[in-house]
Amino acid sequence: MIPRYSRPEMTDIWEPATKFRIWYEIEAHACDAMADLGVIPRENAQAVWKAKDVEFDVARIDEIEAVTKHDVIAFLTHLAEHVGSEEARFVHQGMTSSDVLDTCFNVQLVRAADILLSGLDRVLAALKTRAMEHKDTLRVGRSHGIHAEPTTMGLTFARFYAEMDRNRARMQAARAEIATGAISGAVGTFANIDPRVEEHVCAQLGLEPEPISTQVIPRDRHAAFFATLGVIASSIENIAVEIRHMQRTEVLEGAEFFSMGQKGSSAMPHKKNPVLTENLTGLARLVRMSVIPAMENVALWHERDISHSSVERMIGPDATITLDFALNRLAGVVEKMLIFPDNMLDNMNKFPGLVMSQRVLLALTQAGVSREGAYAMVQRNALKVWEERLDFQDLLLSDAEVVAALGEDAIREKFDMGYHTKHVDTIFARVFGDG
Repeated sequence: MIPRYSRPEMTDIWEPATKFRIWYEIEAHACDAMADLGVIPRENAQAVWKAKDVEFDVARIDEIEAVTKHDVIAFLTHLAEHVGSEEARFVHQGMTSSDVLDTCFNVQLVRAADILLSGLDRVLAALKTRAMEHKDTLRVGRSHGIHAEPTTMGLTFARFYAEMDRNRARMQAARAEIATGAISGAVGTFANIDPRVEEHVCAQLGLEPEPISTQVIPRDRHAAFFATLGVIASSIENIAVEIRHMQRTEVLEGAEFFSMGQKGSSAMPHKKNPVLTENLTGLARLVRMSVIPAMENVALWHERDISHSSVERMIGPDATITLDFALNRLAGVVEKMLIFPDNMLDNMNKFPGLVMSQRVLLALTQAGVSREGAYAMVQRNALKVWEERLDFQDLLLSDAEVVAALGEDAIREKFDMGYHTKHVDTIFARVFGDG
């Protein structure tokens, strides 16, 4: 991923030097386990740890790979250059390349998941703060982009919080599912390596042994992991689209923070564009782009092929780096977002009283009017509000049939905004808990 959309903490996980360090730890821990089992001499296992402080030369490994055309062999050759060829002769004993590659990849994904969980926590904290701040800030709810009934800005933030809280649980589950390792040898039968070696290596790396691998760890695990990233990205876009809508000139109920010296347009000095949330929409597309290839990686030939390899070399870094950046950008947007309560009320009153139409409809049915009759009575007045911008309450009070059914006091009572917010505390308790 390009530096523009990258954070160093996540990109470091995918650096070649990090990968080779993990490869080394896998091989060294495997040697320890084999020495414990008496398979290789203890002094050879100890000799491998002579490289524990070595900075592996990425350029040198690339140079060797240019000849061998095999990345793991190139690394093992370079390791022997540090440890000594005689001392390193038992390294990789009974193992196959996928034992190293797959176990390393899952270590990287687990580390990436931890960073993503931290990003989700930041988003959740920002959403909760804004939800509490605007729990009772009235705004009009919209369905199909059209005014529906009153809600609150706090409820908007609260529903996004609940969605991201579900995503955190999904990410935690995806982390657990991907946290497996395999040191099972060619075609996964342990024919040339003891299963206890796998158990030791996994324990040292914070993984669980894969219950059954072939020559690779099953890719349904990875498909579920990247699918989770895709869902989280979609939720980011869901929030971003709402903020973009709020910032439209005709709406202007909320907006991204506009810093001193910031410019919105090279041509029009007046512009304040929702560039960060538009960017988030684009980044979400990139993360979702990894989901289908991850799904297609599940079906491999027999015990192993490498059709998944090129895919994962790209989607592993790109999807996690992009999502990490997007989560932290979203958190920043929510933390600094500008809210305009007066504009929310102005928007709700563009068609005065119209948002109370359902309450009047229900009151008429409770008063004995048929639903069809009540609907007709309310709609004929509502359409005048649409067409002439008249006040809905005044129209109802001038409608003899409605007054006869409800009475003037009952009509006026139906325009109390508090009616629509009376259960906000109940909803908040469900989302955030009673505390």
